Amino acid sequence: MITRRTFLGSAAATAGLAATSAATTAAAQTYLVPEQQLPRVVQINRDYAPGELHVEPDAFKLYWMLGPGLALEYAVGIGRAGLYESGDFRIKAKKEWPSWTPTPDMIARDPGSYKRYEDGMEGGINNPLGARALYLFRGNRDTFLRIHGTNAPRTIGTAVSNGCVRLLNSHITDLYTRVPMNSRAVLH
Repeated sequence: MITRRTFLGSAAATAGLAATSAATTAAAQTYLVPEQQLPRVVQINRDYAPGELHVEPDAFKLYWMLGPGLALEYAVGIGRAGLYESGDFRIKAKKEWPSWTPTPDMIARDPGSYKRYEDGMEGGINNPLGARALYLFRGNRDTFLRIHGTNAPRTIGTAVSNGCVRLLNSHITDLYTRVPMNSRAVLH
């Protein structure tokens, strides 16, 4: 069973890694996760199969299905208007502390923020993909959409990303251990 203490402890451990980082992670270190954003086991009245991920964007929730009508619920941030992409995907790659490269569309939309990273950024506490990432594919094609951690915890429960689904680093670290390769992920 996941408890508030477990997740606060995980968050504290993750924050401890950031002690030498710049202001970006200083905010994460002092962030206290609101009670309503803590993962919890819930009963849901949906016809989702066990072992699947489902993102419900209007609720800012991700469900990892444990059994019929039973899910582990995580609070998420999603893509902002016009960038959230619904669909049926498969997890075809998983990475710990993944590197990140903005897409050409991201650079074109906001070169001031992304051009300097066009050659990529190594994984680490300051990386926008956070502690873990689940890579969403259609068939064998990488969609460049991810379910990943974040170094900006206050963005959970909002629509601000460039299309990806984000969780707190401690939450994606937990989810990452649960989700096997080739799992179905549906972004509603």
